[in-house]
Amino acid sequence: MNFWNDPLKVAAMWLEGIFTGWGMDAVLAHVLVVFLGVFLLITLLMVLDIFLVWIERKVVARFQDRIGPNRLGPFGLIQPFADIIKLIIKEDTTPDGADKVVYNLAPILSMMSVLILWAVVPLAPVMLGIDLNVGVLFVIAAGAIGTLSIIMAGWSSNNKFAMIGGFRQVAVMVAFEVPMLAMLMIPTIFSGSMNMNAIIEAQNVWFFFISPLAALIFLIAAIAELGRAPFDLAEGESELVAGFNIEYSGMKFGMFYAGELLHAFTFGGFWAILFFGGYRFFGLEQVSPFLAILILIIKAMLGYWVIMWVKYTMMRIRIDQMLGFNWKFLTPLSFALVLVTALMNTLLRGADSWLFVTGMFLSNVVVGWIALEIARSVARKERERVEGPTKVVEAHH
Repeated sequence: MNFWNDPLKVAAMWLEGIFTGWGMDAVLAHVLVVFLGVFLLITLLMVLDIFLVWIERKVVARFQDRIGPNRLGPFGLIQPFADIIKLIIKEDTTPDGADKVVYNLAPILSMMSVLILWAVVPLAPVMLGIDLNVGVLFVIAAGAIGTLSIIMAGWSSNNKFAMIGGFRQVAVMVAFEVPMLAMLMIPTIFSGSMNMNAIIEAQNVWFFFISPLAALIFLIAAIAELGRAPFDLAEGESELVAGFNIEYSGMKFGMFYAGELLHAFTFGGFWAILFFGGYRFFGLEQVSPFLAILILIIKAMLGYWVIMWVKYTMMRIRIDQMLGFNWKFLTPLSFALVLVTALMNTLLRGADSWLFVTGMFLSNVVVGWIALEIARSVARKERERVEGPTKVVEAHH
């Protein structure tokens, strides 16, 4: 077997041969090789996370007309390592009255929730961790652990500001997971499977061109799930000092911060997998698995850039505005889009590819236009209720 065609399998067989040659049981050797593979993936993700810190600081600097890190190393590349050293040597404090077990477990769960998501990420046609037939549902279930960690941090800190931040995150989780789950059904309808690899292989035409509205709603729900602006109510500095992480210091705070960055990049990757073909790009993924991984990383980085763009452009909204936007607009729109998509998919099944894509795209345009018109009408009536009817003043000459 050629190493360049399936590097993980060749490397795993080679290591298992070495371990069994040392007299180790075959089952134990296989478990050890799997453990080493998971450890390697986690190590690479943590190195990527350090790189994401530099990218985030550079991008926000450009948005704010600054230079960003530029002192340590070329282009400030060593600055994240200095930040890590600073966090390590900072005093590790635990507030009086805190539930120590839950308090210390929360940052670990925050990072773990991101890492386990990569178990179902297809890096290349032959390189994926677990080939789950319900991979789409796994994304929702595993992502909720990150929200749980924020709730645990807020509740266990024995701080009212942290508690309010945790409560806010509960509201976000209950609200925005509904449209997110609904939008995950649309790639499932098109591909006929909840398997992440099957969804990628079904995208001869990117699902973004078939259902752009679904891609937009998924992105909005993902940003809310991540707790990033304009939905960063769980850590609202202006009114909650720092929110759920106010009592954390040192590397415990660092794990929350690193988990947020990696989580944003991971959801950028899932956005690419569900709507932009994942590792597929004009057949280049067949050349080498490493090229397929590079394609996926570039697409995930573009999604991550969009998430950063939104964060550093829009202001934080009030919690009543956020919940009203979700329950009165986003959730009904997502359910309507799922129904229309299922209906159009049934009607256009077996049609030519160009007819299918055009019909689905136009149905998205119509649904989006109707939703905006309804929202505009409701907003006009609400404004008239609050301000009174607008009086037309005629000019007399």
